[in-house]
Amino acid sequence: MALYLLYESASGYSLFQAHGIDEIGQNTEAVRNSVLDLNRFGKVVRFVAFNPFSSALDALNQCNAISEGLMTEELRNFLEINLPKAKEGKKAKFSLGVAEPKVGSQIFETTKIPCQSNEFVLELLRGVRLHFDRFIKDLKPTDLEKAQLGLGHSYSRAKVKFNVNRVDNMVIQAIFLLDTLDKDINSFSMRVREWYSWHFPELVKIVNDNYLFAKIAKFVENKSELTENHIPELADIVGDEDKAKEIVEAAKASMGQDLSPIDLINVQQFAQRVMDLSEYRKKLYEYLVTKMNDIAPNLASLIGEVVGARLISHAGSLTNLAKCPSSTLQILGAEKALFRALKTRGNTPKYGLIFHSSFIGRASARNKGRMARYLANKCSIASRIDCFSEANTTVFGEKLREQVEERLEFYDKGVAPRKNLDVMKSAIDNVFQKSLQSGDDEDKNQMEVDNGLADASVKKSKKKKSKGEKAHEEPMEQDQPAAGTNEDASAQESEKKKKKKKHRLAEDTIPETPNGMDAAENEQNGTAKKKKKKHHGDEDEGANGQAASEVKKKKKKQKKADDDDE
Repeated sequence: MALYLLYESASGYSLFQAHGIDEIGQNTEAVRNSVLDLNRFGKVVRFVAFNPFSSALDALNQCNAISEGLMTEELRNFLEINLPKAKEGKKAKFSLGVAEPKVGSQIFETTKIPCQSNEFVLELLRGVRLHFDRFIKDLKPTDLEKAQLGLGHSYSRAKVKFNVNRVDNMVIQAIFLLDTLDKDINSFSMRVREWYSWHFPELVKIVNDNYLFAKIAKFVENKSELTENHIPELADIVGDEDKAKEIVEAAKASMGQDLSPIDLINVQQFAQRVMDLSEYRKKLYEYLVTKMNDIAPNLASLIGEVVGARLISHAGSLTNLAKCPSSTLQILGAEKALFRALKTRGNTPKYGLIFHSSFIGRASARNKGRMARYLANKCSIASRIDCFSEANTTVFGEKLREQVEERLEFYDKGVAPRKNLDVMKSAIDNVFQKSLQSGDDEDKNQMEVDNGLADASVKKSKKKKSKGEKAHEEPMEQDQPAAGTNEDASAQESEKKKKKKKHRLAEDTIPETPNGMDAAENEQNGTAKKKKKKHHGDEDEGANGQAASEVKKKKKKQKKADDDDE
């Protein structure tokens, strides 16, 4: 069977035929050794056809199609023209070697050309790639390099431009910068406190907040110039007039050393820089909140903007986070502890980044693991809703948050939470109502159709269930009394047999008496039997007519048997 090779280069599609395979053998190692020698490899592979791309844009479209495993119309025409045609109803006597198995399957589905992709074919294509400029005339190596460079740049630029997760990059960069700013502001504030404490050491004990300390250090500058006239301005900065008076009194009796004007200017400039960083940190946090409400509103409303952004940045994107199962999301951020536990066969971690959520801190020590598992489950649902839903709403996140709150109450007080099905139905109803209020006619009609179909399916299922229940219940209702009557009849027969035995024993043991006494006893027995008959008749009034008639017939037969015995 002949073997053809399809090679996709930056200049165009090319087709080769491997005709001298017997000279090197079918072994992959033999092909690998013959690839480096052009004279030997030229005897194995023969050039068949070449179809250049019309433009750089055409080359980019063809490259995108190949990377996605699709066959374009240009590639189909090229193969149908240059490959031998197989007869109808017969298998082709050749096969096409391709580098991408997905492209091969697409070619076979469309054109019925048998394709193969294995190590042997890949080694042959590697040789074709190495000596490609030698096979095609009038193609210089520099031209091929320019085409490869241009196509590589345009392909990479298109991938970056059409990146699905490009919106998530803003959140990832913002949360990274926020964490870095927190560390930097903390270290810079400690440096300001330590630096200015040489001049005014009492201020550290009065003002605990780093931002306020930097603000007061910039305002006061030299403690010897601080007077009671500055109390209103200090009160505006601190927010407390008593604390402002305390700062003035401490400045008068301060034990700090005096600083030169140049040193005070440097301290003042550094304090101003710390204040600017703190203000920028606040603006960056507001930006992160707005971006999270746009990208993942349900996740943000459930677990918070900062923790949600950390989860997204650690997973790489919102799509990757949505693909993670809840068990992975639960320990996201605790990978080192997990692998250490697996290596030492210890206890695996119960939570990772979601530990920073307020729900884990509010749970008791014995319920923290349960709460982390439940919260990870809800976060996984919220991230999937945010990733794959087109509507931007926070209803589902708020409902999921209510579920987590109810689960906390269940662990603490034992109050039973609502079912997830009921909560999701109420969330869908709220979204539907909001869409009606917003006046989106298209969404309204579509959701009405969907709800109508859902109601119809529910009604049909209810009807089927009711029919099935009736069909099952009717024979059961008929069988129950019959079973009861049969059980009563068997019990009565056993009781009467016992009485007969007792009566016979009594007749054998009791001596003969006069006829009058026998008559009296017979009358008493007859009345007792009548009472028993009445009692049994009252019990069997609720039975069916057929069962009652059968019991009466049995009683008559038993009565005759008793009379005969007497």
